[in-house]
Amino acid sequence: MRNLKNAQALLLGAAIGLAACSDGSQMATAPQQSTKVPFTRAYADQIEGRDDVKIVSATGDITAAVNQFRDLLGDLSPNQPGVQKDRREINWDGVPAQFTNNDAFPGNFFNVNSPRGVLFTTDGSGFHISNQGYTEVNQAYDGEFVAFSPKKLFIATGSTITDVQFVVAGSNDQALVTGFGSVFEDVGRAHSTRIEYYDINGRRILDIAAPRRSDANGISFVGAVFDSAVVARVRIISGDTPLGADVTDNVKGEGQKRDLVAMDDFIYGEPRPPKSGN
Repeated sequence: MRNLKNAQALLLGAAIGLAACSDGSQMATAPQQSTKVPFTRAYADQIEGRDDVKIVSATGDITAAVNQFRDLLGDLSPNQPGVQKDRREINWDGVPAQFTNNDAFPGNFFNVNSPRGVLFTTDGSGFHISNQGYTEVNQAYDGEFVAFSPKKLFIATGSTITDVQFVVAGSNDQALVTGFGSVFEDVGRAHSTRIEYYDINGRRILDIAAPRRSDANGISFVGAVFDSAVVARVRIISGDTPLGADVTDNVKGEGQKRDLVAMDDFIYGEPRPPKSGN
């Protein structure tokens, strides 16, 4: 019961606050502390109760929360094939020029070009890395998306959905991780931006929301770490409307509401082969 109360307090705080290749900083609300929580309907679509997961969530100056999440996962692995240390990171800044400021970024880049054990897919048309805050897509985005680790950012094009499949780095062998977290830019609406976690059988085991931006920099973080490697895939829903040449953010104005969100650092456990019995 104490765990459930802690979880409710943590997630309520997030709702109220609301409502790669190297590694910024802001001010506002202090990062929320991680806590060991059950996922017993913490959100309406939570599906099963268990108490083997820690959730870290923050907005404003997220640095302490990101470092805490890293510590929960363990030592950083080198960007090499095979099973390495405890965690991997992607911050997009080492993505070469030919895949920057266009829609050419390949979904297998961080398994082939720079092996980190992830494959990206989307129901949109592809992926777009920007070092210009997406002003190359729409000049109206000038100053809207502030990078946490300057200065490249990541989005799916034509969709708000990015699926991340884990494999043993440099291979196509299925893998599991202990946790995954992401930095987000300009989350403006409650529950518009979420991470869903799936097990090896394709069952959703957790669904958590990123807190709404709390200051002018507009940076948020959310992630979950499990006691063991149980996550085979995550689905990231970044905002409720894709970026586009004729689309602008409209969280508080009149008319149809739109929350446009970009992504920055991904931090996740080392992808490892499933153990017998998974």
